[in-house]
Amino acid sequence: MRKFRGTGVAIITPFRSDSSIDFVSFGKVINHVIEGGVNYIVAMGTTGESVTLTKDEKKALISYVVEAIDKRVPLVVGIGGNNTQEIITTIRNSNLAGVDGILSVAPYYNKPNQRGLFQHFKAIATSTDLPVILYNVPGRTCSNISSETCLQLANECENIVAIKEASGDIGQIMRIIKGKPENFSVISGDDTMTIPVISLGGSGVISVLANAFPLQCSELANHALKNNFKTAREMQFHIMEMIELCFIDGNPAGVKAMLNIMNLCNNNLRLPLVPVTRPIYTRIQKAIEEFDKG
Repeated sequence: MRKFRGTGVAIITPFRSDSSIDFVSFGKVINHVIEGGVNYIVAMGTTGESVTLTKDEKKALISYVVEAIDKRVPLVVGIGGNNTQEIITTIRNSNLAGVDGILSVAPYYNKPNQRGLFQHFKAIATSTDLPVILYNVPGRTCSNISSETCLQLANECENIVAIKEASGDIGQIMRIIKGKPENFSVISGDDTMTIPVISLGGSGVISVLANAFPLQCSELANHALKNNFKTAREMQFHIMEMIELCFIDGNPAGVKAMLNIMNLCNNNLRLPLVPVTRPIYTRIQKAIEEFDKG
């Protein structure tokens, strides 16, 4: 799926001081990342604090993002969880006109085995005609989609078109890329793994840092996809500190601090997440100042 090639941005959800969604700031961030050259937008993912959004807020958010993007880039929305039937019901009851794909995270907390994971994602794929991207992030879910299960889903479910791989297991990622069908994509789910995954045959990255630095993240992925690894490596080293600061005090706290410093949104998160500490905020501010100089 070429529409999911390059740099996707796991976009934040801005909040006002009263914790309501700040749609004005949302529009600013959307324009910022599109103008910065990202290839597609992923809304309502982990970085979008989706688990704290109500059903009504999610409907309003999808409607707003579709309108704000205005077909300039493809849109993927996160619809996942640990209740298979509820996910299917949500997909069927949602207005997904203008949405180009669904990102669905591996079930968390109930810890299904590989047979359960296969049946879970097969049921989701059967419930929609939209392309489905699997999201494997064991550090958050305690549930790893094995390479065997991923490949079985890729071969048996026509509309399961990609996996966002954030396991950090390069061997597992290699096995998926080696055995995958031609029309199935492997996407890095970790900014630090963009070059390794692309060098092995991956199709790009779904990035957190691209919220703040879309141009740099997009150019890095583009160079890697063109096999310009020397330039891509230099760019990766240049943004390395920014990536670390994104996650040093939790995600999306780090990138929201960056966007606040850039006057793109307020520095508000929904509990149980909290903003970065003042010392970390100061470090981020100083790093941005140095970054802008060179």
